[in-house]
Amino acid sequence: MRKRLFAITMIAALLLGLTACSRKKGLDIKPQEPSENLSQGSENSAATGDKDGNSTNAGNDSNTGDEGREYSYIEETGATLETRIKLPEGYSRTKADEGSLAAFIRSYPMKEDKSEVLLYDGTPKRNQRAHVAVFKLPIENYDLQQCADSVMRMYAEYYWSTGQYDKIAYHFSGNFLARYSKWRDGYRIKLNNDEEFSWIKSASYDDSYETFVKYMKYVFTYAGTFSMEDETKPTKLSDIKPGDVFLKGGSPGHVVMVVDVCENAQGKKAFLLAQGFMPAQEFHVLKNDLHEDNPWYFEEEVEYPFHTPEYVFKEGSLKALNY
Repeated sequence: MRKRLFAITMIAALLLGLTACSRKKGLDIKPQEPSENLSQGSENSAATGDKDGNSTNAGNDSNTGDEGREYSYIEETGATLETRIKLPEGYSRTKADEGSLAAFIRSYPMKEDKSEVLLYDGTPKRNQRAHVAVFKLPIENYDLQQCADSVMRMYAEYYWSTGQYDKIAYHFSGNFLARYSKWRDGYRIKLNNDEEFSWIKSASYDDSYETFVKYMKYVFTYAGTFSMEDETKPTKLSDIKPGDVFLKGGSPGHVVMVVDVCENAQGKKAFLLAQGFMPAQEFHVLKNDLHEDNPWYFEEEVEYPFHTPEYVFKEGSLKALNY
């Protein structure tokens, strides 16, 4: 009788293990074959598409190239997000208008392939297994540009570089709105004894990048995931777009940013995520632990709690920012 019970237990354990392994593998989707331009390291062409990021390649059923080498989702010579990370087979990047946030992020410079994520002080982050690429998003030598701050920095860099200065504005506690345009005009923010913020005129007009960075330092000090929560609205996976976030507001909380989106012929989306973290560190593209070699998160894979390499988000965490 004991032998029979032992055999039944072992069979049940084996079946459970096979089920878990099957789920861990995620979707069986292959990368698209890189274009000729990409194989030469072009910085100006889309990963496998035209100038709008639309796929010009129907994909390849094989995992090996012309010379028998295995495909990788990472194009080592790609200097931007769009040229660094290839599309899954059968997917094309969603349309990004010229001058849009999506186009800005896709064309943003990346550190060399296999670069470490560095902390604000230049030392390597302890966990180097969570990322596939690192943005060259500026980070200064102070422990302030953490998760929400990295998202705000990307938005602010986009608006500053495109001259949309009036859109650079973030809420502090007490619903105080810190506008960059006021800071540029020479106003500075004062924290009163009753913990309320106010503006005081104490400097002359200065639209330099250095002054912009000083403004962002102040934002990083008094804004975070808690205040960001009030600057969002819920959105759906079917409507996901670059610039959206998975957000848990609080102290501590966490946020990761959608930095690219593609879709297949059936309209199903896949997306890339990036984050900063604590201590302050470089903004980096996350892996998807469901498939180690493929960083894309597929709409049909997403379930809650939603797992990213270093955080778990509850249902309702997907938000669109009102920036």
